[in-house]
Amino acid sequence: MIHTPSSKHVTFQGIDAVCIENDAVRCILLPSYGGKMVSLYDKQADYEWLFQSERGLEIPPYGADFSAYDSSGFDEMFPGIDQGPHPTWPHIIPDHGEVWAMPWEFTEQAGALHLQVKSAVFPYTLHKKLSLTENGIHIEYEATNHSEKEFPFIWTPHALLRLRDDSRIEVPAHLDNVINVEQGTRHLGTWGKQHAYPLTQSLSSQEDIDLSKLQPLEDGTIEKVYFAERLKEGWCSLVQPEIGKKLTYHFPHEKVPYLGVWKTRGGYRGEYNVALEPCTGLFDDVYVANKIGKCSNIPAHGTYEWTFTMEFGGA
Repeated sequence: MIHTPSSKHVTFQGIDAVCIENDAVRCILLPSYGGKMVSLYDKQADYEWLFQSERGLEIPPYGADFSAYDSSGFDEMFPGIDQGPHPTWPHIIPDHGEVWAMPWEFTEQAGALHLQVKSAVFPYTLHKKLSLTENGIHIEYEATNHSEKEFPFIWTPHALLRLRDDSRIEVPAHLDNVINVEQGTRHLGTWGKQHAYPLTQSLSSQEDIDLSKLQPLEDGTIEKVYFAERLKEGWCSLVQPEIGKKLTYHFPHEKVPYLGVWKTRGGYRGEYNVALEPCTGLFDDVYVANKIGKCSNIPAHGTYEWTFTMEFGGA
């Protein structure tokens, strides 16, 4: 039987944190560090799902270079991912968006954690409410537009997960084509190159590779792809056969219609991790996504709401 969740204030690597847990789940967040989730722990499997680096945590200033700071855990990407111009406002979106490097207001209400951040540059407020389920977490998001015109945006959960040689990805069956969005990757070629999914051919070795697995196994690879089709189902999973468990994401596909996948086997800062990234727009760049009609918009003086659930289950 799962008991009512409890929360407490703790410190994590010297930073004020809040921990919420029940019999099956322990989750730790850093409100002052972009609302970052630094731990999602499966008590029943005795397993930490989020990638942990040895870099050490230091709270970033607004507009920081993401690569200069810790990349472990789950950072919120909003209102874009790539640094660059916004489609409708005369300001530059910082690297990996604004909110990962901003302090969030934090309150606890009725067993849930409420975090909120308001941009000083763009006309939005982003709020999230996090609560525990019997075997994971559930987050409710609300993005509010304070302006008189639509606000295009991209959101994705940049949740880096631990990578094992036997890890594999599960996605809805209709997804059969991916687009590479990394420059000059070893196996997938240049930006924009399309590949069949899951089975394709390496452009360097001509060997068959399975993109649903974390292969090829050599060090130094890095890949980021988007599935070319809009989602017809709102889920994806990372399976860890070694512990007999998988982590499944659930989200409303009509609100979060795209899916990206990030993999690095030493190719980025020598780290080994993978991220499944349900996304409200394509290609990381909100300016480009808006231009081709593949990003989401908050209505003028309105809101955009969605949910995101991360749950443990048997493999």
